[in-house]
Order: sequence, then structure tokens, then C-alpha cells
Amino acid sequence: MANYQTFCPNTSENRLPRWPYPGPILIETINVALIWYGNVSLNKKEAIANFLKSLNTDGNFNLQPQVTKWWKMVESYQAMLPGAKHDKVPKIIVNVAKQINDTSYKYGRNLTIGDFITKIVKEHTKEAKNMLPIIITAKDVNMEGVCTKTCAYNGIVGKLPTLSNIRGYLICNITPYIIIGNPELECPRKCEWPFIQIDSGPKSIFFLQPPNMDKAADAMVIALATTLADTVTNPLNTGFYDGPPKNSIGVGTACKAIFGSGAFPGNPEKVHIDAHTGGSFNAHGIKDQKFLLPAIWNPKTSSCWTLM
Repeated sequence: MANYQTFCPNTSENRLPRWPYPGPILIETINVALIWYGNVSLNKKEAIANFLKSLNTDGNFNLQPQVTKWWKMVESYQAMLPGAKHDKVPKIIVNVAKQINDTSYKYGRNLTIGDFITKIVKEHTKEAKNMLPIIITAKDVNMEGVCTKTCAYNGIVGKLPTLSNIRGYLICNITPYIIIGNPELECPRKCEWPFIQIDSGPKSIFFLQPPNMDKAADAMVIALATTLADTVTNPLNTGFYDGPPKNSIGVGTACKAIFGSGAFPGNPEKVHIDAHTGGSFNAHGIKDQKFLLPAIWNPKTSSCWTLM
């Protein structure tokens, strides 16, 4: 069951003076419902599901670094909580509890946040309230806000309390969710970097080959990793973040487009190269699968942290 813990900035435990917002984070076990909306290809399903399953399970010990090491940085935010033991940070288990395939496009191919996403979330979590729905759309689905504003989105279904009474609020009335769009047709030149040139922003010196030889699938994993880190540390938009609440910058989005040490705009920097495929990666997962994972904000050093 996904539980919440409250972060209070008015204690000596606060090491994020730039993010002084009281609010809960997700802890213990997070049961995930993967909702495949539309005809999502097998490549994308395997890449996303294996990434999630790799968060708590090491692959081949001889292959480093592991996805589990990346996830430990997300888990480290628990040490920022008041009364936390800094010598041993508890694990946050991500459990893929169920997968739903909606190949009928039940709510159409043009989805809006206010109407259809609420319905999808409620439909697939009504029998399991403590569930984090992750909606992954097929390439022929247009999702409001995805591509035009961002490559992935996280939000909540339910009404938030005010900050003054959040500690006494029944948190289980609120369901956080994540949406991952498929950029393959709609916006490859926005959401498939560093595998392709982008339309705006710094131009790349060179491009990386995707680790699983599927630009869209690997770009979706990157978007999911960033958004999952943001969601766990800021599920109700009252946790660890910077900026205004309606346009917040989370622990993942704070380090956008950084994959290795020494990165600068347009250059993802240090990564491994697969000798057989030429694919670029920085993390090993289960089933010998390789991933390119984004940097995360390190709360101890107040800087972006990378696996390499």
C-alpha cells in the first residue's frame, strides 16, 4: 500500500531551503497500475515494464551501474523528513500490481485531462484505492498537454486540502497519476532527444543511439523516470519542488536533459556505448536490459546527480 509521509521545512532536517513546502511523499510500497491505452507496441511495453521492475531488483552484478542505484537517490529524500534515520534509508518498493490493455480506445483518441483522464483513473483504481495509475498512450492517441507542453505529465484526481489542514486530511481520497505520451508521430523532435535533433533549444553536437534500438520507447522510459521521481517526492504538489505550484519544478525536471557528468546544453555527456548495437546507456536492469536514465536533484549536494 502506498503511504504518505509529511515533510516539514521548519526543522533542522530541512536541507532544501529553496524548496520549503510542507507536504507528503510516497513511501513503503507503491502499487502501480500500468494502463496501456490504445495499441501500444510490445517494444514499448517491455521497456517500460522492465524499467519499473528494475528499480528494486538488481540485474547481473558484474554490470554496473544498476537501475537500483538510480532509484536509491529517489529513496534518499526520506532522509530529509523530520525524525528520519540518516544511517539507513528505507526502501521504496515499486510493485507492478496490474496491467490493463485498452485496445478499444474506449474514450477516443483525443484525451483531455479534465474529462477523460479522471474517468480512466477512477475506472481502474475503484477496487484498489492505494494504486498509482500510469497511463501510457499509443502513438495514434493525442493527449492534452503532452507534446505541446511536456513529454509526460503527473497530476491528481481528487480535491486537495489547504496547506493549513493537510496533516489532518484523509489522503486516500486523492489519487496521484502519471501520463506518458508516445512521441513517435506527434512530436519526435520535441520528446525524443538525445536520439534526434530538437526543434527548439540548444542544438546537439552529436546524437545518441537508443539503448533498446527504439527511439520512442527509450524516450518514454526517460520521461517516465523523470516524472516518477517527481511524483514520489511531490505526489500532491505540496512536497519537494521549486517554483510556483501550478508550474512546479520537481527533483527530476530540475535536471532535464542531463545523462552524465560534464553535460551541458545540447550535450548529454558521459554514457556507455553497447559494443554490439551502438546503443547509449548508463544503467543496467533486469533481463540484461539497458537504459538511459536522467539525472536527479541530489538533496545533500544541491546539484544534479548522474549515474556516471
